[in-house]
Amino acid sequence: MASATIALCERAKAAAVSLRSLNDEKINTALYYMAEALISEKDKILSANREDLSAAVGVISEVMLDRLRLTDERIASMADGIREIAKLTSPLGRVLEEVTRPNGLKIEKVSVPIGVIAIIYESRPNVTSDAAALALKSGNACVLKSGKEAYRSARAIVDALRLGLIRAGVTKDAVGLVDDITRAGANELMRANGLVDMLIPRGGAGLIRACVEGATVPCLETGTGICHIYVDSDADIEKALSIVKNAKTSRPSVCNAAEVCLVARDVAEEFLPRLKEALVDERISEGKIPVELRLCGESAKIISGTLASNEDFDTEFLDYILAVRIVSDANEAAEHIAKHSTHHSEAIVTENAETAKEFCSTVDSAAVYVNASTRFTDGGEFGLGCEMGISTQKLHARGPLGIRELTTYKYIITGDGQIR
Repeated sequence: MASATIALCERAKAAAVSLRSLNDEKINTALYYMAEALISEKDKILSANREDLSAAVGVISEVMLDRLRLTDERIASMADGIREIAKLTSPLGRVLEEVTRPNGLKIEKVSVPIGVIAIIYESRPNVTSDAAALALKSGNACVLKSGKEAYRSARAIVDALRLGLIRAGVTKDAVGLVDDITRAGANELMRANGLVDMLIPRGGAGLIRACVEGATVPCLETGTGICHIYVDSDADIEKALSIVKNAKTSRPSVCNAAEVCLVARDVAEEFLPRLKEALVDERISEGKIPVELRLCGESAKIISGTLASNEDFDTEFLDYILAVRIVSDANEAAEHIAKHSTHHSEAIVTENAETAKEFCSTVDSAAVYVNASTRFTDGGEFGLGCEMGISTQKLHARGPLGIRELTTYKYIITGDGQIR
């Protein structure tokens, strides 16, 4: 007898077949009903979230508690996100390439759904609705596996989304949640060969490594975000301060937050005291959590902070911590990034167009910014509605995973009796 997780995947596989017959209008109707259901079931979702929060106090950090917390505003935002996805042009049925061969065969390369997408993620309840909506818009069924800290919230959200699907006349099995919150439940999902067409892990380094190493189903690796900002010798200092402050403190628990600041030696004496003032002194005076600066030996001679260890430049802190290193120029910054980056998002702050061009050409990450915060690496900010995660690999998708990245293609060949 199949386990509950495998049975869930089997129902999702059947749902994926039925979804292929739906047109975009029907899919969009279902998405709008799903958004409405989030609002109508808001009290149940918030009640479940309060239980999750109560159980997580003292177990996870304050920053992670904020990721877990739902409010009226956040649920409204989740619903709006689904509606924005519904407004996007369907990625399905696009003729990507077309050729007519000398023998008269017409060959079309057409975008189609992947099938069943499984997502294993940590304590971010909003991922539940984002993932479900993105999967449905791209014609896929999805099986969700939430972290145990967010399970009650995820269950309430999925129940609401399935209510919306039922109201729209679409199979509720298009969205499913694994109820087994143990590691065994995740392992079953990772090895559901023939049922899961693609697995996407979304979370910290440990989760991603476990999926990449343990999955026997195809796994699309999303990356941890050791994101760098390089302040060049030709940087506008005020602009640089604003960018680093935003990238580090606006939401330090997310993967596009900056973890490392590289500073050109020519501007270090001017920039670093201003950086400490903005991230430490001003935040203390405002009653906010100050950023702990973990400094290389050279920068520690200019400002006070914690002396950095070698590991600090290879760590995704997801907290109010920033590693700081002085480099000679953009070339050394790029060399440091090549050695320590997770190839997620990097930025250069400079007024020198040639330096910026060379930096963008040299740095091999999914997103490279010039004079802007790394916090923009996000499906919504890229006009994708939202994203399933940020891919740091190069096959088959890279960067924010939107609806187009959740499709594959097949060839449709039309003839008139040709034989070979």
